[in-house]
Amino acid sequence: MKGDLFSSQHMVRPATAAGMTIENAKCIRYTVDGEMHARQGAMVAYRGNLQFERKGQGVGGMLKRAVTGEGLPLMAVRGQGEAWFALEAQNCFVVDVDPGDEFTVNGRNVLCFDSSLSYRIATVKGAGITGGGLFNSVFTGHGRLGLVCEGNPLVIPVAPRYPVFVDTDAIVGWTAGLDTSLHRSQSLGSMLRGGSGEAVQLKFQGEGHVVVRPSEATPHKAQQH
Repeated sequence: MKGDLFSSQHMVRPATAAGMTIENAKCIRYTVDGEMHARQGAMVAYRGNLQFERKGQGVGGMLKRAVTGEGLPLMAVRGQGEAWFALEAQNCFVVDVDPGDEFTVNGRNVLCFDSSLSYRIATVKGAGITGGGLFNSVFTGHGRLGLVCEGNPLVIPVAPRYPVFVDTDAIVGWTAGLDTSLHRSQSLGSMLRGGSGEAVQLKFQGEGHVVVRPSEATPHKAQQH
């Protein structure tokens, strides 16, 4: 066969090592030799001797509807082979988590991760009972975490004297060493919320980085089970 479709730009390259790699801007390839975890429904292709097992609600079991719409069911992928993961053609990124690191991420942005990573559900400190970022997943350990984001994310440094304010519907995640609190802005409310009189942001203080999607969250599509 000939044509642009079969050019090297689109052709899958041979695997060079086990684990997670970026296949292209919209897809992550995982060369499995043992076990890894992924979002249910995110596998778009695989080859080899692999088994897929549902893991219940996993990371998203405690996430409220305001965060992900449906929570985040996980699956374990076991065996030897290759699998490709993607979500609605969103952009894919890989985060390397080292011992002592802690990365907090919104459940809607989790695509796949190494089984060597540990995770827990945490309430965003200072968020009270409102906002789309009330519950998030905190990853620790040593391994790689695959994320998705609609568009190219903004990675904003936070310094002790320069706090960062983020719309609760736009937050993707943040690094350790940052304190969060809820910030209410009366003046922004009239401009951003159609005259509702108040806008709410998460305020980040300390030293680290905040990852922001370049738009507010859209209603999450129902998970297919």
